[in-house]
Amino acid sequence: MFKKIRNHLKEYKFSNLNFRIIIYVLALTAIGVITIGSATDDSSYQIKQLVGFGLGLAGMIFFMLFDHKIVFKFYWLTYALTILALLSVLVLGTSSKGAKRWIDLRVIRFQPSEFVKVLFIIFLVCYLAKHKDTLDTFKTLATITVLSLIPLGLIYKEPDLSTTIVYFVTFCVIMFLSGVHYKIIAGILIIFLPLILVVGYIVIQPESGILDKYQYDRITGFLNDSGKDSDGDRYQQENSILAIGSGGLQGKGLDNENSTSVKNGNFIAEAHTDFIFTVIGEELGFVGGASVIILLFLILLECFITGSRAPDLAGRLYCYGYGIVIGIQTFINISVATMILPNTGLTLPFVSYGLTSLLSMYCGIGILLNISLQRRKAYN
Repeated sequence: MFKKIRNHLKEYKFSNLNFRIIIYVLALTAIGVITIGSATDDSSYQIKQLVGFGLGLAGMIFFMLFDHKIVFKFYWLTYALTILALLSVLVLGTSSKGAKRWIDLRVIRFQPSEFVKVLFIIFLVCYLAKHKDTLDTFKTLATITVLSLIPLGLIYKEPDLSTTIVYFVTFCVIMFLSGVHYKIIAGILIIFLPLILVVGYIVIQPESGILDKYQYDRITGFLNDSGKDSDGDRYQQENSILAIGSGGLQGKGLDNENSTSVKNGNFIAEAHTDFIFTVIGEELGFVGGASVIILLFLILLECFITGSRAPDLAGRLYCYGYGIVIGIQTFINISVATMILPNTGLTLPFVSYGLTSLLSMYCGIGILLNISLQRRKAYN
């Protein structure tokens, strides 16, 4: 057995390993662990995040050394696991703040939709690669669309609108990059863009019943600038902007006891998760906030670079898709903290508190690293 493992590892050219992305990810996680410890008085959050980091690191190393082509062979199994995980949330999940997104096993509490991010991408890219010769046919396009709408619908049902948006954007980008003829893409855009605008308008109407009450309240609270939302989401977002602005160039310092600190006054909820960027901006200043944004951008860039050198279509699309997940999730989280978008409850990749999120992100990076080890010979 050990001989087989040794022979398998000899097939890899470790000089091709993308060490840059490992450094970026570790740096972001370190910033996250330190900031989480400052964002809350409960030290257990920081300890749990360190445990999540340890598990994530082990998962990353495992998938880095395990041939991604073997994982990709079982793409229908990943789809089955995706559906099973999302159905288990609806049946066995626990509710919090109007949403049923978690499964509580007492010993551990996890969010299946975080793991689904990687599983869904694997299925999508493998299906497209398997049917690359018939991508422009109605049968293939209709089949993959229907198969993708099922998990999207289950996530929306939790309800988890923000994660649904992340999945939908990822699906669209992967489809665009898969090689579908530009005429088909242009036709779809011409037909569906006006339709999306009309549906969007209907959705935000209070009598539509499409959005849950808490989702509708978040949108109206975001749009309401009358100052009446003294304890709602807009109030928290306004405080978030004040906190980030008050940090100045170098911030107020970690674990500070400054009486003007928004964090110390408990003027923002979920400071260690959804609003972690607020704490970074206030305590580490412009330098800290800019560093986090640059590191996340560099990870996104490395995903696309790795994808451009991938040995096959499935590997290439996986790298692109995974990069898009990181990019869109970063954009939404920071946009919420800076009040560009309504409050959505989406974590900042590799930084926010969350064992499930951290573990799934590290496993996803591990698969990407394995793809980098098997880059096309033209790049050796």
